[in-house]
Amino acid sequence: MDAQQTDLLDDLCRGYRLFAALGWGDTGDGHISARDPNRTDHFWLLRYGVPFSDASIERLVLLDPGGTVVEGEGNVNSPAFRIHHPLLTARSDLVAIAHTHTPWGTPFSAELRPIQPITQEACFFFEDCAMFDDEEVQIQDMAGGERIAQCIGKNHSIILRNHGLVTAGTSVASAICRFVLLERVCEAHLKARKATPINSAAARYAKSDLTRPTAFDNMFQYLTKHHGVY
Repeated sequence: MDAQQTDLLDDLCRGYRLFAALGWGDTGDGHISARDPNRTDHFWLLRYGVPFSDASIERLVLLDPGGTVVEGEGNVNSPAFRIHHPLLTARSDLVAIAHTHTPWGTPFSAELRPIQPITQEACFFFEDCAMFDDEEVQIQDMAGGERIAQCIGKNHSIILRNHGLVTAGTSVASAICRFVLLERVCEAHLKARKATPINSAAARYAKSDLTRPTAFDNMFQYLTKHHGVY
């Protein structure tokens, strides 16, 4: 394993452990993927049955385009492959995808309403969050994942109706940070029922300022250190 792979997988494991520190994935729901930098049609996941808090490079598995484990030992749950593979295949720019069921994101997804720029954090998702309006809360086959990939388009986030949140990024850090932010934004939407959004120009400016090149890397370091994840 080369240095690029090691750094990528270290971030992936820290992402899983950060989710655990935030109380997510405690029932085994959810998954975070990372595209292999050398075999770009392959991606890594935490093997099934390992708690997020125990994520380590030795517990990751590498999947080929057919869903077969080609490195590591163990299996993954089928919905993980059905969601992540179509997204990574459709978007060559993406490196990582994050999904789990959260206290605010999942109930917000049931309301079928868009993210509005009602907070500074919400501006991260201005014109960058799709809505998957589909009753297939169990992704039963690859066609379901392909519909999600088609729906997300060029966005980096998508809300799966009655299911929860999915975020993506050009790095593990950006996918993880988007997920943490989107969960907070969903909380704000559910608590501030009469919130007044800022105008589009202000939201667009805030987004461009907030998403400067180093923003997600810096945020990932803050989050992991704050929650004691090393």
